[in-house]
Amino acid sequence: MRALGYEKAHALDAYGIEEMDVAEPELRDADLLVEIRAVGVNPGEALIRSTRSADPGGRVILGWEFSGVVLQVGPMATGFSVGDRVMGTGDVTRDGCWAERLAVDHRVVARIPDRLAFVDAASLPIGGLTAWEAVFRDRDTLPSGVDSVLVIGGAGGVGSMAIQLLKARTDAFVIATASRQESKDWCAAMGADLVVNHRQDLTAQLDTAGIEQVDMVFSTAGTARNLSQIAGLLRPFGHLTAIDIAPPSDVSPIVSKSISLHTEMVFARVINGFDPQSQSAVLAEIARRVVFGEMRPIAAVRLDGLTAQNMRIAHEKLESRRTIGKIVIVV
Repeated sequence: MRALGYEKAHALDAYGIEEMDVAEPELRDADLLVEIRAVGVNPGEALIRSTRSADPGGRVILGWEFSGVVLQVGPMATGFSVGDRVMGTGDVTRDGCWAERLAVDHRVVARIPDRLAFVDAASLPIGGLTAWEAVFRDRDTLPSGVDSVLVIGGAGGVGSMAIQLLKARTDAFVIATASRQESKDWCAAMGADLVVNHRQDLTAQLDTAGIEQVDMVFSTAGTARNLSQIAGLLRPFGHLTAIDIAPPSDVSPIVSKSISLHTEMVFARVINGFDPQSQSAVLAEIARRVVFGEMRPIAAVRLDGLTAQNMRIAHEKLESRRTIGKIVIVV
C-alpha cells in the first residue's frame, strides 16, 4: 500500500518525507483495519520527525489522528462492523495513519455520526482526548473547588478543544491566552469568557479583569519557562496540568503553594494498557456534542491529497507556530 514515510530524523530544511510502497498493516486480535479518509496533523508529529530515525533498513510512518472506514475486524475487537465510519488516535509505538490503511486498537476508536464529515471528525481526537484527560481528573469532572481555568495556548488544537469541553461540560469561568487578533477571535469563538495576551503581563491583565488568582492552569506550551508566572497566577492548593513539562523543569516555584501538578500524554492509556476503552467513550461523547451543536470541529486548514508535498506544507505551518485549530489532510 502507499504511505508517507522517512528514514532519518530531519529538520524542515532537509525535508525527507516521501511517498513509498509498504507492506499491509498486520492486525492484532483487538485491532480494526481502517481505510483512511482524512488525517489531522499535529505539532508532536513534527517534533518526532525531527528527532526519531528509523531502525536500520526500516522507515518511520507517522500520524495518529484519523477518520476512515472499517475494512476488517479482529476476533477480539468488539462493537464495530465492517463499513463503520470511525475516528480515533492510535499508538506511537506502531505505524501511524499517513497511509492508505491503518491497524489500530479498537479501544481508542469511536464511530462517527452520519452528520459528521470525515474532515471534521479527523480534527477532533488528539486535541479532544488530550484536553479531556488533562482537565477532567476526578471521575470525568474538574477537581473539587475548580471554578476558573486558564488555558495557555487557547488557539491551538488542544487549547481549542479544552475551551469547548470546559464550556460544554462545566460552569467554570474559562480564560484563554492568545497574542494575534485572529487567534484571539478564534478563542472567543470557541467560547472563552476572557482572552488575554500571553506576550504581555498576564497578572496585570487578570488584575484589570478583577481576577486575583485562578483555580487551574492548563498549559499547552512553554510550561517550563513560564512556571514562575504560572505559580503566581494559581491560588494555593490549585492545579497545574501540562502537556509539555519536558525538558527537565524546576518545579520549585509551585511547591510553596502546594499546587498539584498533573501531566498528560494522550497515548499513555493504550501504551500501558490502562483503561484505553475510556478513550473510545470520550470520543463518542465529543462527536455527539459536535453533531448537536454544543461543540464545533476545529479543522481550520484543509489540504486535499495525502502527498509528500501537502505534508510538507502542513509541517511548515506547524513550525511557524502560528497555526489556529487543526490542519487536516483529506485523502
